[in-house]
Amino acid sequence: MEKLLILNPNDNVALATVDIPAQTIVKVNNKKITVQDDIPVGNKVALNDLQKDANIIKFGQSIGLLTANVATGALINKQNLVTNQSDNVVNNVEIKVDLPDIDRKTFMGYRRKNGKVGIRNDLYIVPTVGCITPLMDVMVQQFKAKHPDNGSFDNIILLKHPYGCSQLGDDFEQTRHILCDAVLHPNAGGVLVFGLGCENNQMDGMKAEIEQMKGIDKDRMKFLVAQEVKDEFANAQQMLEELNEAAANDKRTPVPLSELKVGLQSVRPDGLSTITADRLIADAASYLTANNGTVALTGIPVLSGAEQEIVKRTPDNDTAAKVMTIFDNFKQYYEHFDSAMHKVPSAVEDKIGISTAEERALTLLRLAGNGEVNDVLPYGHKLTKSGINIIESPNNDLINSSAEASADCQMVIVSTGKGTPYSTYVPTIKVASNSALAEKKKRWIDFDGEKVAQSLHGSEELINFILDVANGEKTSNEKSGLHGLAIFKIGVTE
Repeated sequence: MEKLLILNPNDNVALATVDIPAQTIVKVNNKKITVQDDIPVGNKVALNDLQKDANIIKFGQSIGLLTANVATGALINKQNLVTNQSDNVVNNVEIKVDLPDIDRKTFMGYRRKNGKVGIRNDLYIVPTVGCITPLMDVMVQQFKAKHPDNGSFDNIILLKHPYGCSQLGDDFEQTRHILCDAVLHPNAGGVLVFGLGCENNQMDGMKAEIEQMKGIDKDRMKFLVAQEVKDEFANAQQMLEELNEAAANDKRTPVPLSELKVGLQSVRPDGLSTITADRLIADAASYLTANNGTVALTGIPVLSGAEQEIVKRTPDNDTAAKVMTIFDNFKQYYEHFDSAMHKVPSAVEDKIGISTAEERALTLLRLAGNGEVNDVLPYGHKLTKSGINIIESPNNDLINSSAEASADCQMVIVSTGKGTPYSTYVPTIKVASNSALAEKKKRWIDFDGEKVAQSLHGSEELINFILDVANGEKTSNEKSGLHGLAIFKIGVTE
């Protein structure tokens, strides 16, 4: 890999792919430049002499204005770059991606009665309230004693959470809705909804919402209230056996790529993330959306820096209005707590080359590739349109990954420079930005982005891996049994 990388032909900066000492002569874009400053990996270098107030272009788009003249080879960071958001303008340049030449247009999935498609035949145990979650461990132990290979299921997943009681109003409704989203997820070949009996989140309310959302499949959904039976373990085992039998003959069948829905996340990036993992994921996302597949992004506080760019990428006025509404709603949420949503990048972000709110937002938006933004969803709602979708959710990787799963993403792909053990309840692919992390945390990481990004066919390798996972290859989180559910809590506890 070259020492300096230009991300878009229209850029007037390049990114350092390694730490570059001052006075190093580097070849870029068929010319040699002398680096004027010490340039940390991931940081920006001026490709030409630039004047004060010039727009700095990265990803083919404005990320801010210079506060001083800079010479060719100079470091550009928050010391000489400020936001251009006072005018709320992002200079849009069409992003073109050369799609990999891959002929894989289908995957092998499970077609459900309601027409949706899963990439796993998992057993979900969903508690209505947090206080009964310890009982779920015993239920699984008893089931696995009879079925050490998980029976008819690929994975047995406990969707543990601390909520469902002492919640009020919208906060309570939101928790129940997210749990119902999980019950109806296409990756679930069977679901046991397990309640206590005296919680706010009553089983009758769960059933009514599930029925309203999509309908109860009596063969694949069982409901148990512990306080209503003498032996909840015996009842649970009977229900789990019935679910196991119902799923016994489930088979994968060919499904068009247009039915694959993938959530995208950036978690704890480093200086290489934009250069390696993000770039590979963006190419994969473009490939999926070009084949009428769906990708989803979350993190409204970060994406707010590219609000106008997102509007420009919508296909019609109605979708553009939904973009504005979702950002306005989140601004009001922040204001309710006397806070502001637009925030300058942190010291850690500045160190890895993220200098302005626009740059921060465009870096995240870039993960979704070059497709249109076809829909914007309130938190907890299901995906219905192909292309890029924006989901209302805060800047929290646990909550965001779960929000994407709840929207019916069959898998989530995470770009990470530092690593995280967290995975949501669907297969979660971790793409490391650097080889050291991939080697160090093999139980967390699925894909070495640095190593593969240096290959001429790096994008193809990641796309093929994504499709292999859709076909049943287990991710690291599945192999280790690491699954989770995090719910966005918005209200007081009673």
